[in-house]
Amino acid sequence: MGLLALFNHLINFLAPVLWLALLLPLLSLFLFKKKPVALTYKAQVALHFVVLLVALLVGLVLFGRDGKMLTYLALVLLSASSQWVMVKGWKG
Repeated sequence: MGLLALFNHLINFLAPVLWLALLLPLLSLFLFKKKPVALTYKAQVALHFVVLLVALLVGLVLFGRDGKMLTYLALVLLSASSQWVMVKGWKG
């Protein structure tokens, strides 16, 4: 595998994590209008990126390949859970 192909695979591997990390804090502004956000936008994006990247890597290690639906389910559940924690959803 050449360097360009490796770079292409890496970008495609990280694309779901990056898009979820960037869009989820923006969408939560509309969903949780009355909830104060505990962190800034950049901090939320960084936290989501790390959590989701770990989930994607764990799925890759467990299943031996990328793109399993169970891994994507874990991405969705972890992103929703981490955003819920950031807006302190347990308080009401």
